[in-house]
Amino acid sequence: MTVRLLVVDDHKGFREGLVRLLGSLADVEVLGEAASGEEGLVQAGRLQPDVVLMDLAMPGIGGVEATRRLRESAPHVGVVVLTMSDDDASVFAAVRSGARGYLLKGAPRTEVARAVEAVAAGEALFSAAVAARLVTYFTAAADTPTAEPFPELTDREREVLGLLSRGLPNARIAAELGVSPKTVRNHVSHVFAKLQVADRAQAVARARDAGLGGGGGPGRQTSRGACEDRNW
Repeated sequence: MTVRLLVVDDHKGFREGLVRLLGSLADVEVLGEAASGEEGLVQAGRLQPDVVLMDLAMPGIGGVEATRRLRESAPHVGVVVLTMSDDDASVFAAVRSGARGYLLKGAPRTEVARAVEAVAAGEALFSAAVAARLVTYFTAAADTPTAEPFPELTDREREVLGLLSRGLPNARIAAELGVSPKTVRNHVSHVFAKLQVADRAQAVARARDAGLGGGGGPGRQTSRGACEDRNW
């Protein structure tokens, strides 16, 4: 089976070298290349690749958000992240956004090719170091059933997320917590950034999946509250 590939990376020299390298493989057809997340989304919609090889640190929306949007609009397309970023935040953000592969730049050609082929076949493949980190993280989470969800959030941000999931508008949240609406908006923005979500609905869905909130439900939010929340 020939894998149809799109390469998304803002570094022109690296991207062109990667295209030449992978294009020389008998079972890979490089359909195109893109220099930003936005361009990658446009190209993916036009070319319909099997796999997108995605950098993370790019101008504009970046690789994590581009991966999330691509997985929403075309869930049949697999994403392999190929990046210089090896910190936990980047790894977990990419996995949460839907990436099924994560390799570091400098990986051997055989490893990149194997990841592309595996993801095209519906599997997941991570570099050994990244896979070990994921196993450690999820094993620790499983061994600590009482741990708070979303450890990347502060206690106050988690509290705000819980109130969001009950359908409360920002003014009500501010009253509940005894802070200003501006402070609440700042907390909400931080929650969105840390959870890698684009809007309130996605944040609420993540919160409810983790068992936060409930009870109130979005149906109880007043029209006045909904208008207030257009500004977070």
